[in-house]
Amino acid sequence: LARLLADRGAGPGALVGVSLPRGADLLVTLLAVARTGAAHLPVDPGFPAERIRMLLADAAPALLVTDRATARTLDADPRSVLLLDDPATVRAAAGAAPLAPRAAHGDAPAYVIHTSGSTGRPKGVVVTRAAVVNFLLCLADTLRFHGRERLLAVTTVGFDIAVLELFLPLVTGGTVILADREQVRDPALLAELIDTTRPTAMQATPSLWRALLDTAPDAVRGLLALAGGEALAPDLARRLVAHGADLVNLYGPTETTIWSTAGRLDATDAEAPHVGTPLWNTRALVLGRGLVPLPVGVTGELYLAGDGLAQGYLGRPGQTAERFTADPCGPPGSRMYRTGDLARLRADGALEIVGRADHQVKIRGHRVEPAEVAA
Repeated sequence: LARLLADRGAGPGALVGVSLPRGADLLVTLLAVARTGAAHLPVDPGFPAERIRMLLADAAPALLVTDRATARTLDADPRSVLLLDDPATVRAAAGAAPLAPRAAHGDAPAYVIHTSGSTGRPKGVVVTRAAVVNFLLCLADTLRFHGRERLLAVTTVGFDIAVLELFLPLVTGGTVILADREQVRDPALLAELIDTTRPTAMQATPSLWRALLDTAPDAVRGLLALAGGEALAPDLARRLVAHGADLVNLYGPTETTIWSTAGRLDATDAEAPHVGTPLWNTRALVLGRGLVPLPVGVTGELYLAGDGLAQGYLGRPGQTAERFTADPCGPPGSRMYRTGDLARLRADGALEIVGRADHQVKIRGHRVEPAEVAA
């Protein structure tokens, strides 16, 4: 498949849209795009048609990989579409010579993913290959993945945390168990899948963890439970720990490559869940007025700096300059990202997130700007 994509123009600097149902073809396609050196634009076919049109128009991918059933729901130029289940594609792939991985600079984009926009339009965040590598290698070390893990992937590819679920097990030699759309939407079906496939780890928003506990509390026993995307309530943290989960709380905006901090929570921590400490090559800065660093225990706005920072917003230099600012605490030329979250440092170095400095809200882990809803 990588060979076919390369023949259609996929390579370093190119953007390839991927809109496929949750299944093996989805994961194979994402790997093939990476092999060409191109970046992928994930488009969940379950998204509303208007949002899909908006994403494709905003990012303008050079090529869109989909299947015949999904293509009928998409408004895309047929000249730039590769249908995986078209007989001609199947024959071409079967006869194609393997494509050696194409070298791409660390600053080359790995993917573009859209978040809610305060101007009323979704913003495409451009994340680099180096940032993804830094993230995956750090998480493999932090979570102690050694190749025996079986991670149950439940997140839409339209949400950046799916990058952890799909790639972290594979780069460490482990297994991805890909839940289908119906299993993700129904906690009872999800509990059955956990019972039959015996995963060792699962990542989900607190909303999904709560639904799973309400339906089948014993399903989390023995699981490495990764929670993130929205605030982890103390009662939910207590329940996860009490039912035998190994709980890790994660925090990070899309603009700093998925997660920026991680912290394991025991029964004591669950009473006031923190989000841990920064990942590799990441700095968390709690700043006050005039961008002055604040002491332990004092609440300020959280800025993130380091190797995880995205290039910025696709085609939006003004918004990029507004949120990605010069880092007064770092070396010359370095940047930091203004998260809009209010936070404070604990004496042990862990971060606590205490609220927002703006009107942004979270719904089941997804960022929502009220201005976009109004528009």
